[in-house]
Amino acid sequence: MPGPAKLTQGSTFKHVVYMSATGAFGLMCMFLVDLVDMLFLSMLGEKEAVAAVGFASTIMFFTISLSIAVSISATALVSKAVGEGNIELAKRRAVNVLAFGIIFSSAVVWLLWPKIPHILLSIGATGRTLDLATGYLQILVIGMPAVMIGMIGSGIMRALGDARRAMYATLVGGLVNALLDPIFIFAFGLGVQGAAIASLIARFSMVAVSYYGVVHIHKMLGEFDLMDFFKDVKPICLIAIPAMLTNMSSPLANAIVMEHTSSFGDDAVAAVAVIGRIIPVVFGGIFALSGAVGPILGQNYGAGRFDRMRSAMSSAVIYAFAYCLVLCFCLYQMQDWLVSVFHATQGSADLIRFFATFVSFSFFFQSLLFIAIAVFNNLGKPFNSTLLNFGRATLGTWPLITVFSLFMGAEGILFGQAIGSVLFGCLGFYMARNYITELEAKEASEIVLSNNLHGYDDIL
Repeated sequence: MPGPAKLTQGSTFKHVVYMSATGAFGLMCMFLVDLVDMLFLSMLGEKEAVAAVGFASTIMFFTISLSIAVSISATALVSKAVGEGNIELAKRRAVNVLAFGIIFSSAVVWLLWPKIPHILLSIGATGRTLDLATGYLQILVIGMPAVMIGMIGSGIMRALGDARRAMYATLVGGLVNALLDPIFIFAFGLGVQGAAIASLIARFSMVAVSYYGVVHIHKMLGEFDLMDFFKDVKPICLIAIPAMLTNMSSPLANAIVMEHTSSFGDDAVAAVAVIGRIIPVVFGGIFALSGAVGPILGQNYGAGRFDRMRSAMSSAVIYAFAYCLVLCFCLYQMQDWLVSVFHATQGSADLIRFFATFVSFSFFFQSLLFIAIAVFNNLGKPFNSTLLNFGRATLGTWPLITVFSLFMGAEGILFGQAIGSVLFGCLGFYMARNYITELEAKEASEIVLSNNLHGYDDIL
């Protein structure tokens, strides 16, 4: 059985660090396997194989983003119910979000699978690169319901403050993938398709771990009731749909970047694909920040602790700044090794070095946007997150990378993205701070009004 709302007590900085570190470790393990995929495939001596996974990853990021969106709904609804002390409601919401996720992800697979070649062609994949990317995606997309279940299970455990067990699902998935990769890629000689099969098996291993944590450890799944499910569809969708739109903006930005990059040739595409694998491994602690801050905000919002909500935001900023400072320095020092280990051509190497030297610290400003998104998703304004992320993906991406690439070439694409992150990160954080102040003022006025009404009743 879940215990008390432990995120409403103790140091908010400690909670942020612990929740982020465990979330980051799980994410980095998962994305490290993608990085190893890229490393193994680069050993095949085919730049088309590396470019194919780069194109395919743009689409996979879209499907994973949908899973993350539904898990955000699970975290927000369950954490608020736990903060209010209503465990039965938390259990009901948990099982209904899970049912919603399975139905939704199965529908997405059914719609997406036959259109994979056309989608890849539309973002610039051609020739052998298109064929390899299509084969890779047609295998991997089948595992989307498994990813959905694993993500929702992790979201439920994070809502309870059990970040350690939430980490185990992605950790086990990463280990299984890492063990199977060389077997399917090299021993069976399956190449790109082998990498996809290994990843598919790993996704199903995530389901087993998540199920064990949610059901056997926390006993957090209530009995499924169809009428309760229909009651909960609305609150689930009110968070999940804006969160989906919010998360889809990132694949949109990636697709815009990939389309622009393809005009500079396969060397540039391969470099962006390698950078895309490096980013989640190096900046996993930043990507985990939104998922870490969300449960802290949700439980304290349910408990009416606005002071701790503001403290959690400040703690998250301090954590993000220190994290980026250390990791960006490490990335700068390791850039030559990365160029060597991925067998990068001269054109690819120049882009990788440019990212490590000039662009990487922009992820601190992206962390401000992640914090803002956590605030709006968990405190009742998810469409604000959508507007911010779509703003970054469109106004903060396309015009900037178009202009800067005219003057700087392929490097301008990376630099334009960085400028967009700075602008929208600062804007989002400012909006989020103001929103918490508004919520506190609204609750205070409601308390005063309630007290006045009680006083009037006493007189009568």
